[in-house]
Amino acid sequence: MDKSFIELGLQENLIEGLKKQGIESPTEIQAKAIPLGLENKDIIGESETGTGKTLAYLLPIFQKIDITSKDIQAIILAPTHELAMQIHKQIELLSENSASQVKSTSIIGNVNIKRQLESLKEKPHIVVGSAGRILELITMKKLKSHFVKTIVIDEGDRMIDENNIEGVKAIIKTTLRDRQIMLFSATVSLKAVEISKTLMKDAEVIKVGDKSVVNPNIEHMYFLVERREKLILLRKLISATSPEKAIIFINKSDEVEITTSKLRYHGLSVEGIHGISEKENRKKAIEDFNAGKIQLLVASDLAARGLDIGGVTHIFNLDIPENSKDYLHRVGRTARMGQRGLALSIAEERELDLIKTYEKDFNIEILQKDIYMGRIIEPEDAPKAKRAERIQNKTSNTNKFNKNK
Repeated sequence: MDKSFIELGLQENLIEGLKKQGIESPTEIQAKAIPLGLENKDIIGESETGTGKTLAYLLPIFQKIDITSKDIQAIILAPTHELAMQIHKQIELLSENSASQVKSTSIIGNVNIKRQLESLKEKPHIVVGSAGRILELITMKKLKSHFVKTIVIDEGDRMIDENNIEGVKAIIKTTLRDRQIMLFSATVSLKAVEISKTLMKDAEVIKVGDKSVVNPNIEHMYFLVERREKLILLRKLISATSPEKAIIFINKSDEVEITTSKLRYHGLSVEGIHGISEKENRKKAIEDFNAGKIQLLVASDLAARGLDIGGVTHIFNLDIPENSKDYLHRVGRTARMGQRGLALSIAEERELDLIKTYEKDFNIEILQKDIYMGRIIEPEDAPKAKRAERIQNKTSNTNKFNKNK
């Protein structure tokens, strides 16, 4: 029998706060991680996108925060501006809903440092942000980390790669000797586990589900087309499916703006994000998409990494992803928290082998479909539909002729 939040040891106010978010019972990663987190155990947690990893580490942190203290008690490291802001907003929401009075601030690079210094004067209990800027403020003695009891490394496979590991290690060294370290990611390689264990004490490794399993609530289909007609077909599919909120994935970051402007030209509600977007533009695009102010978000794989946006109903692969991992990552943006989703891939003939690879790797069916007169149909029905249209047009023309006669 699945355990409830109260059986996991959570306080009543946190449980009530979760209910206000519509969360009644823990996911598998939460059920396994929360008790360990409350016991101050070091954790390496792997669970696919959309399974509630953020709350899996935030809930134990909230329960252990001493709100009477003016010291920073937890640092959460994230690889992107967007992910850091999402975590920060979840902290604010949980704090308000549970009346916990836990305060948080976000500390990220390429942002006015004066504002961040001002936010630190508010005495936050939790700091969320990038390793580079947090380490910079620690070095400047503006961010006091010597009372930090918990460090979370989110998107851990990226945070402990060769580009970030030294900064992470340097931050850890400035905190309490008996601190707790929790690392979470959708995928944790064997190498990442080995590196993580060198930072921790007797880490508990949690692996939930098979990372090669695609959410069964997603329906997959593909459409064959010549490259020059991909964007035309995309517009037809958007019209046919009327997505409430959809992400359009492309392979090359430098084509995001071109694709976005072409879709906008045809009157679609769309914004685009890519790896080299200005941070403020990215932030506004994601906030507007999250709030439902825009219907479509065009993104590269890099830009969408770590995004946690609820209510995405459709995924469109305008470009077919070049490997199975990227396909899994993309479609994982929809059908979250028990909802259903639709993944539509627009493929050229030469890309059919990739479609077959995804089917084999994930044991799924990606069904070929066609679109005709604004409806998605079976490929074999297309000739029938065209014949029916010709008959209808012929009948219509005959009727007009007779009427005029």
